[in-house]
Formats: sequence, structure tokens, C-alpha cells
Amino acid sequence: MDNNLSFVRTEMLQGQTPPLGERGIVRWMRTNLFATPLDTALTLLAILALAWFLPGIINWLFVNAVWSGPDRSVCSTVAQGGIQPEGWSGACWAYVNANFNQFMYGPYPVDQHWRVNLVAIIFVLLLVPLLIPKAPYKVLNAVVFFFIFPIVAFILLVGGWFGLPYVETSSWGGLLVTLTLSFVGIAVSLPLGIVLALGRRSKMPVIKMLCVIFIETIRGIPLITVLFMASYMLPLFLPPGVSFDRFLRALIGVALFASAYMAEVVRGGLQAIPKGQYEGADSLGLGYWQKTGLIVLPQALKLVIPGIVNTFIGLFKDTSLVTVISMFDLLGTVKQHFSDANWISPQTPISGLIFAGFVFWIFCFGMSRYSIFMESRLDTGHKR
Repeated sequence: MDNNLSFVRTEMLQGQTPPLGERGIVRWMRTNLFATPLDTALTLLAILALAWFLPGIINWLFVNAVWSGPDRSVCSTVAQGGIQPEGWSGACWAYVNANFNQFMYGPYPVDQHWRVNLVAIIFVLLLVPLLIPKAPYKVLNAVVFFFIFPIVAFILLVGGWFGLPYVETSSWGGLLVTLTLSFVGIAVSLPLGIVLALGRRSKMPVIKMLCVIFIETIRGIPLITVLFMASYMLPLFLPPGVSFDRFLRALIGVALFASAYMAEVVRGGLQAIPKGQYEGADSLGLGYWQKTGLIVLPQALKLVIPGIVNTFIGLFKDTSLVTVISMFDLLGTVKQHFSDANWISPQTPISGLIFAGFVFWIFCFGMSRYSIFMESRLDTGHKR
């Protein structure tokens, strides 16, 4: 009997390199740019649009741009009283360079800028380890960042203690105001929004009613109105001689406004948790706070990371609205210098706005990319 089973392979084939079309940049382009005829047409249209607009944009931003100079003459044509030839058009980065300190610090005393820089350095040194998942001493880092750092930052920025000159908040401006408002708003709105979301889902009628009234009232009015009331209307209801710092009132208004929106984001996450999670926690004999803090809330927050970061980004950009109460953040400070007689030219406004937009984009893009990183890291639902 012939037992030669030649149709059974006795040796495994060696692994081979995937075809060129299934790896590298070629596969990425085929999958993302030329997957269908419609995708191909849209890709070609996008390439044509870039070829049409991009050279002119690069030329205006970099090639013809003026990077340094003493005054407006370097950013104006001869007919406009400058030194540039007729028909010249380019970015006036000399204007940004000359007013860079104002854009960063506002009217904060020049000899005290080191205090702002020190706060920024401490902020970065504490924030970076907090954002790295595998960094050690997370609890200690969080306690220092959220409880000790604000006190240190307040002492350094305001002064009046330890021999530091007192600097009124009316002397703050530029990116300093933008980052302070956004950091405080983010740090306050998330925990307060969680509390409001839990309160709105509470079975206690009074607590639920108060949370609903607060959330719906704040969400029903624009931030400009909240800032205006906090700055101009609130002092009218205070006893004579009692007043709060205008910057503090803006901080409170921004934080309360963001917390109302955050509450609805968190409530959406809580509603997405299956009922079985609650029942499983009850079967273990967990109390309300144990069930909420250990089982429900971590899952809910993971589900709504995009909504949370979206609220943070919106809050960061909305800080520009403080100009309605005569406070100037980065954008407000840039616009304030448009009327500087030493730099008035047709090119300075758009150059300043592009600079401000680029700074806002850096922070917003950073928050967006980190949220995507955290989503992918926490997305364990379909991993095997």
C-alpha cells in the first residue's frame, strides 16, 4: 500500500515581503487618497487647489516677508511712505517681533517678566509627567499640580508677598491672560461639571432641580452676557464697599459657563453606561459613591473624551471674549496694537492676526492630538 501522502506539505514556506501596493506610502495613498473614483477625483482637485494657492501663500508668508525693522516703513511701499517697491505685498513679521513681549505679557512690568516665565516653566514641568501614562508618582504629581501650583502661581504673578512687587491684574494681558483663564476654566469646569451631571441624575428632587436650573440657565445665554454681568452687574448687587477683582470675576464667569456644558457632556457618558454595570456594582454591595467612583464614572469619562476635549478647546478660544470687559488676551492685545502709529501699514493687521491664529492653533491642535492618543490607549473594548 502506497503511504506517500505527497499532497501534505512537509516544510513551511518562508515569509515573503508584501507586494509594493500593500505596504508603505503606496498602500497609504491607495487606501486614503485613491480608494474609489470619487476619492481620486477629490484628491486631484485638492492637489490642483494647493498648486494654485500654495505658492502665493508661501511667497507672502516667507519669501516677501519682512522679518526685522525699526518701524512701519519696512512694511510699506514708497507711495505709502515706506521703502518697499510698488506692488510689494508680504507679511510684516517685524511688527510681530517688535511687539512680541506685549503679545505674550501685555502691560505686565518688563522687569518682572521672569515671574511669568518661572510660572510657565513650573507649569510645563508638572504637566508633562502628568500627561505621560507611565510616569511615576502620578498621585503626588496631581496633588502638586492642582492644589499647590495654583497657590505658587498666584503668589508669583500677583506678588505682594516675599518681597515681590504687587502687580494688579489690570496690568496682565496677552497670552498670559489667555492661558490663565483657560487653565483655571479647565481645572474648575471638569470636576464641577461632573458634580452637576451627577446632581442632574440624582433621585433627590431639590438637588436635581437646582442642577437643571443652573445648567439650562447658563447654557441658554452667551458667554458675553455672563462676562458682562459678572463684570458690571454683579457689583450692583454687592454691599457698599465690597468688590471683587475684575479678573477674578472673569475667571468665575468662564469657569461656570464651561462647567454647564461639561455637565451635559459627562451626562451623555453616564447615560451610555449599560444598566448591567450598575446592577453588577449593586450585587457586589458597593455604595453609591463607590459604585460611581470605581465603576460608572471611569467608563463614562472614557466614552466622552472627545466631547470633553472639544469643550476645552472651545473654552480656550472663547477667552478672547474678555475684551468686552476691557481685558485683553492674546487676540485682544494684537488687535489693540493695530492702531500703533509706529507700525500702521496695510500688512500689519493680517500679520498680527495670522500670528495669533497660529498660537491658538498650536494649543488647540496639541489638545486634540493628546485626546486621540488617550482614546486609542483607553480603547480596550475590542482588543483580544
